[in-house]
Amino acid sequence: MTPPITPEAARDLVRNALLKAIPDGELDRLDDREDFRDALELDSLDFLTFVEHLSNTSGIRIDDEDYDRLTTIQSSVDYLTSRG
Repeated sequence: MTPPITPEAARDLVRNALLKAIPDGELDRLDDREDFRDALELDSLDFLTFVEHLSNTSGIRIDDEDYDRLTTIQSSVDYLTSRG
């Protein structure tokens, strides 16, 4: 059994997945509760890249129905820590 994901580790996973989807994304200007799809202008392919990378690096399966829980850095961290 793998240990639970800490909020700090989850935040790193989310930020790295965002940078994988949009390498030039200015994450330091992004508030943790701001909708990153709008703020970073993610299109659907960028978002799927984010989800795929996040799933692969966290080891957590992310289903289509859960996509609406991945809208901000904080909501994504909450999702990972609740599942991990």
